[in-house]
Amino acid sequence: MLVHLFGGASSPCCANYALKRTSEDNKHDFDAETIKTAKESFYVDDCLHSLKTESEAKRLIKQLQELLYKGGFHLTKWTSNSMNIVESVPEEKRATSVKELDLDLDDKMLTERALGVRWNLSSDTFRFRIIEKDRPATRRGMLSITSSVYDPLGFVSPYILPAKAIQQELCRHGLGWDDKVPDASKIKWEDWLKDLPKFEQFTIPRCLKPSNFGNVVKRELHHFSDASSHGYGAVSYLRQLNVHGDVCCAIVMAKSRLAPLKSITIPRMELSAAVVSTRLDRMIKQELMMPIDSSTYWTDSTCVLRYLENKETRFQTFVANRIQPYSTKVKQVNGDSLTDH
Repeated sequence: MLVHLFGGASSPCCANYALKRTSEDNKHDFDAETIKTAKESFYVDDCLHSLKTESEAKRLIKQLQELLYKGGFHLTKWTSNSMNIVESVPEEKRATSVKELDLDLDDKMLTERALGVRWNLSSDTFRFRIIEKDRPATRRGMLSITSSVYDPLGFVSPYILPAKAIQQELCRHGLGWDDKVPDASKIKWEDWLKDLPKFEQFTIPRCLKPSNFGNVVKRELHHFSDASSHGYGAVSYLRQLNVHGDVCCAIVMAKSRLAPLKSITIPRMELSAAVVSTRLDRMIKQELMMPIDSSTYWTDSTCVLRYLENKETRFQTFVANRIQPYSTKVKQVNGDSLTDH
């Protein structure tokens, strides 16, 4: 065969290898930024990349097309939050949403999907679009509606978690996928559905710092973790300091999880939340592609701090598996606890 089958198990791996091989074979003919973009900024068949100026973006588009054309890749569906950049791309190579756009108009509703997340090009923000479905109040119907809220970065985790808790409660009672839901659970579910349309108004800035913030001299990650009897989670913020001493903070991502069906103590839930913080830190540092000066972990659980401080006691397997890789120095600040490493 001269081509790979569409949908074959090995096809994604082969396509990814061909992409990286094209970059490696032609690295001497293109600048380092273009090669790095081709190697690190592609996710399946989407390329997402941010640049400081419009001139750099225009140059990268041209270079990237020339580079990957050598490997048989024809890049199309270009879009940007800058209309000047969109205008520089031939109309047939633009994304559908901007292909016939009047560039002189400021279309407030102009959105594009970026890896499943809705990106408003005009305001440069992430948004959520909820298509209300008429689903029965059963476990199957609830799962269908909850799963339709695509939120890989966890921006709306506090809202999604209660809906998952309702489904978990039904599962705990042994209800089937299409069984009738008890009245108490149905009332909770209907109250949750009432707030669902409000998602349309919720926005998160795409950029992690204001456009006029200036040069950053220090970057810190701050991870906050907490837990209850119903669930646990963590949220990560990027704190940046510029040359004038100004500070800006931006949410990076969050993660929440339900408490397991088999009950565990609150201290162990708090410890699990702290572990989520460390995993978020590792992931963010790997993906952000910018230097991070320090990471700080915040928790209000004294038990978690004592777990980390203890160097002598042999804990049970659950605790030991979660503190051994992350034991670090511990500090107390204004009564709140934090671990810094």
